[in-house]
Amino acid sequence: MEITVLAVGAATFLLAGFVKGTIGLGLPTVAMGLLGLVMPPAAAAAVLVVPSLVTNAWQMLAGGALAPLLRRLWPMLLGVVAGTLAGSRTVGLAGPWAAAGLGAALAAYGLVGLARLRLPRPTAAQEAWLAPLVGVATGLVTAATGVFVLPAVPWLQALGLGKDDLVQALGLSFTVSTVALGAGLLLERLYDPGLALLSLAALGPAAVGMAIGQAVRARVSEPVFRTAFLAGLALLGLWLMLRTLS
Repeated sequence: MEITVLAVGAATFLLAGFVKGTIGLGLPTVAMGLLGLVMPPAAAAAVLVVPSLVTNAWQMLAGGALAPLLRRLWPMLLGVVAGTLAGSRTVGLAGPWAAAGLGAALAAYGLVGLARLRLPRPTAAQEAWLAPLVGVATGLVTAATGVFVLPAVPWLQALGLGKDDLVQALGLSFTVSTVALGAGLLLERLYDPGLALLSLAALGPAAVGMAIGQAVRARVSEPVFRTAFLAGLALLGLWLMLRTLS
């Protein structure tokens, strides 16, 4: 492995981990965008598996309200698994326009949120039937693009969760999405195990970056966090658009 690839990989996961630690998401988007400069997308996706899974599980377990979140979010999470496995045959087939469209939707949502226009908070009755649909839609998007954020992230934010609960809910959702996507890739024989060691090595800088990002998040107020969260969504969306269309 060339020194350049190793250096870019370490810097990439340090930055991606910092972004994830600060706003609760963004590691796959940042990592795939930067790793794509030095390796094919399929190889980049293989390298991403271990740091994505571990940092998502870390984020999920870092808070103190996992059981209540599981009781509330399990219909959405079940939908995520179903949608991802059902759409696993389409992995890599959607092409750059699907990823660019996803980036545009992310950017638009972030900008709308910064303008203080938010999705209405669902009632308990609405949540009961909308949550599985949101999960299935998220799973299908995950299978097509490898990005876990839509429509799960806007939905979770609309539930009115606090700062730490929102970040933990994101970690829970992304952990389930990562496991489901990995299972789908294995079932379709699309996962390349040859890069497993490199993927394991990427965990170190990702974990360091995430710890730094979490320390930053702990020092900011709820309003500042929400602004950073929405701005981060907008920037990640713009990055995804530029990466896929360049």
